[in-house]
Amino acid sequence: MVMQSRRDFLEQSILAAAAASFASMPKTTRADNEAKPVKSPNEKLHVAMVGVNGRGMDHMHWMLRPSSDVEIVAIVDVDEKVGKSRVDFVEKHAHKVPAYYRDLRKMLEDPSIDIVSIATPNHWHSLAAIWAIQAGKDVYVEKPVSHNVSEGRRLVQAARKHNRIVQAGMQSRSLSGAKQAIDFIRSGQIGDVKLARGLCYKNRGSIGPAGNYEVPKSVDYNLWLGPAPEKPLTRKNLHYDWHWMWDYGNGDLGNQGIHQMDVCRWGLGVGDIGYSALSYGGRFGYEDAGQTANTQVSIHEYPGGKRIVFEVRGLKTPKLLGTKIGAIFYGTDGYVVVGEEDYGHATAYDLKGNETKKFSGGVTLDHWKNFVSAVRSRKREELNGEVLEGHLSSALCHLANISYRLGEPMSGAEAAERLAADKETSETFERFSQHLASNMVMIQNTKLLHFGQKLAVDPKSEIFTGPQASGANAMLTRDYRAPFIVPAESNV
Repeated sequence: MVMQSRRDFLEQSILAAAAASFASMPKTTRADNEAKPVKSPNEKLHVAMVGVNGRGMDHMHWMLRPSSDVEIVAIVDVDEKVGKSRVDFVEKHAHKVPAYYRDLRKMLEDPSIDIVSIATPNHWHSLAAIWAIQAGKDVYVEKPVSHNVSEGRRLVQAARKHNRIVQAGMQSRSLSGAKQAIDFIRSGQIGDVKLARGLCYKNRGSIGPAGNYEVPKSVDYNLWLGPAPEKPLTRKNLHYDWHWMWDYGNGDLGNQGIHQMDVCRWGLGVGDIGYSALSYGGRFGYEDAGQTANTQVSIHEYPGGKRIVFEVRGLKTPKLLGTKIGAIFYGTDGYVVVGEEDYGHATAYDLKGNETKKFSGGVTLDHWKNFVSAVRSRKREELNGEVLEGHLSSALCHLANISYRLGEPMSGAEAAERLAADKETSETFERFSQHLASNMVMIQNTKLLHFGQKLAVDPKSEIFTGPQASGANAMLTRDYRAPFIVPAESNV
C-alpha cells in the first residue's frame, strides 16, 4: 500500500539526513540485492541474533534444538558482557563458536548469513529489520515490529521491495489451539461478533525514582540509543525498564498487549487500522521514573460497528471471564475466551456462560518453525505472522498511545459523562474506575486521569484526519538520530 502525500510530507524533514547517513549503512545495502539461491535441505541456515539479553534468549533456545534446521553463526549485542556470555552459551551447547559483534552493521556485511533474528528494544526493531532486509537477509523480528506507525509501514515496503521473508513475533498465530478458536469465531459459531476485548492484566511495580544513573561500562550507549535522541539514563535499570520510557518502548500496550491486540484484530477479521482511536488512563499507584501508562483503556472502531476495546492494568486485579492475559470475543449467540491458561488455550461459552467447546494445542516454537519453513520455500504466504500483520497490530497500539499522549487531565466524573452515551464504553470505564478504587486510587473528583483525544484515522493512508490531525500526524514518526535513520519510502 502506497503512503499518501501527507505521510511523504512528514518524512521530508529527515530525508536529507537520511541521504547523508546512507554511507554508514551496511555495505550490502548500496546495491540491489538478488535473492540468494535456496539452500539444500541438508544445509543448515545461518542465523545472526541481534539482541540476546531477554527475549533473545528464548530465540536462542529455539535455535539450539537439534530439529531447528539452523546454526547460530553470529551474536550481536551492544552490551559486550551479555553478548560474549551468549557466545560461550552457544559454544557449550552447539560446540561451535559464533562471531560476536557490537554493531549489527558489521555483521550484515557477512554474505553467508541467511537469517537475522531481532529481539532488541522496540526503538530498534524496524531499523534493524530494514537494514537486514536491504542486506539480503530474511528476518524474524519481535513484537511490536515498530516503535511508531510510519516505520512499521516502511518495514513492510522494504520486505516487499527486496522479496524477503519477514515474520513478526506474534506466536499466537502459529498455535493450533488459537487458530482453531479463531476459525470457530470467524465461521459464525457464536453468531455475529462486533466486539473483541483484549486484556493485559499484568502486575507492574515501580521501577524506582527518576535520576541520573551510570550506564553499565559494558554497554556501547551510542549503539544502544541508535535512532533515539541522545539523553542520559534516567532510570535505575538500563535493560528491560526501557519498556516504560516513550523514547524506547510503548508501555505494556506495546509490550505484552500487542499479542492480545493482534488476536483481537485476527478474530474480528479486520485488515487495517480502523477509522478512529481513543485512549485514556494514567500511571497510578506510585511515582517513579516510568513515563507510560500502567493502567489504560483504548478503543478502536471499524466499519460495520466492529470494535476492539483493550484494557491494560498494571495494579492488582482479578480475572475477567477467566483470564488476565487474553482476548474475549462477544457474539450474538455466545462468547469465546482466548488465553485462559496460555496463548494456545481457548473456551467457547453460550450466552448463559455454559462451556460449549474447548481448544488447545501448540507451542511457541511452532512460530519459529513456520518461519524457517517459509524461508526454505520462499513463499511468504505460508507465514502465520507475516510482517504486514505485525505492522497493522503494532500500529493499533501506537495509535492508542498517540491519543493518550495528546490528552488532558480530567476527573473521573467528567470522563464518565463523556463516555455515557455508549453502553459498552461506559461499562468499561466503570470497571476501570472500580479497579483503581480497589487499589486506593480515587479518580472520581480529582484530575488524575489522562483522557486522550478521539482521533479520526484514514486507514488507507495510515494518517490522522480532522481537527487534531496536525499534532497527531507528527507523532506517526520521530526525529531520527543520524546515522540511525529509517529511510523514506523511496529509499527502503
